[in-house]
Amino acid sequence: MGLGSKRQAGFELLRIVAMLMIISLHYLVKGGVAVPFPFAAKENPVGVLAWLIEAFCIVAVNCYVLLSGYFLTESGWKPGRIGTLVGQVLFYSVLIPVFLLAIGASAVSQAGVYDWLGFVFPFGMEHYWFATAYLLMYLFAPFLAAGMEEMSRRKLETVIVLLLAFFSLEKTILPVCLVTDRYGYDFGWFLCLFLVAGYIRKYGIKWLEKQSHAVAGYVAFCLWIWILALFSNTLGAGGRSAFIYYADMLYSYNHLLCLAGSVSLFYVFKNMRVREGRFADGVRRFAPCTFGVYLLHEHVLVRYEWMKWLGVEKVAESFLFVPHMILCILAVYVAGTAVDFVRLWVFARVKAAVFGGTR
Repeated sequence: MGLGSKRQAGFELLRIVAMLMIISLHYLVKGGVAVPFPFAAKENPVGVLAWLIEAFCIVAVNCYVLLSGYFLTESGWKPGRIGTLVGQVLFYSVLIPVFLLAIGASAVSQAGVYDWLGFVFPFGMEHYWFATAYLLMYLFAPFLAAGMEEMSRRKLETVIVLLLAFFSLEKTILPVCLVTDRYGYDFGWFLCLFLVAGYIRKYGIKWLEKQSHAVAGYVAFCLWIWILALFSNTLGAGGRSAFIYYADMLYSYNHLLCLAGSVSLFYVFKNMRVREGRFADGVRRFAPCTFGVYLLHEHVLVRYEWMKWLGVEKVAESFLFVPHMILCILAVYVAGTAVDFVRLWVFARVKAAVFGGTR
């Protein structure tokens, strides 16, 4: 992935941080801590804090896609990576229900034919929306990369601006539900992010090259999301229901503020210089397992259950959710990493059996 023989530790660290943020998002929203959005701080101060944390974490998914686009624009397109991606997703989507069935878990015992189709065909059934969108983006990657090579800077900028106008600008300024808006949960938005990442790779964004500017941009854009959401809900509480919808849309991946915060955070780690040593080596060792962390805790049979296992509901209405969330995030990340190391071991043995040795 990185330039040269080693993965760039700064980017790999972003991969880990982004996954910790994604687990945080799931804890807050699916755990019921950040739902519903508070109308006023005095009515729900815990919720206000939860949505503040969410504002700083909502950029994580975009950062993941930016990372991929940044490197795919210049690295060779490899069909083998599709097989690796499909195999990794199937490892979790199929084996998790098989394991739960073996131990007699009630959730899988109630699964019907349609559910099992989702386990066996996770991409077409969109078991994991991110995996489906990412696979489609990867299939388009060689065309996008080739197109960017042939386009002038001005033409590329024009294409990106027009795409963002369609996918992002309208929803950013209009407090109405747009029929074409998928909130960034689709490969169309991923293609936009791919082009943005390619532009950064080729031309860069000069203002963000300074580390202090990148940090300030990330903090400012995330705070802006939170402040506008509070303000919109205050208006919504006064009878203007459209503003309640708008407040929720501020926390969608294809909102311009979320995109700006994502690019800023991307630059924070792009400009970061991680000293070589044990820490950098550890980052490179654990970062490849981050996708496995996602596939484990977001499996349809697990995504709400782990909240119950870890007792999120007991602290959902208390400020105690903060230390509890930190412990839960670490527990989920460690568990997911451990399982993915097992997957890597299994895949290595299968590869050795099929090809007669590792390559």
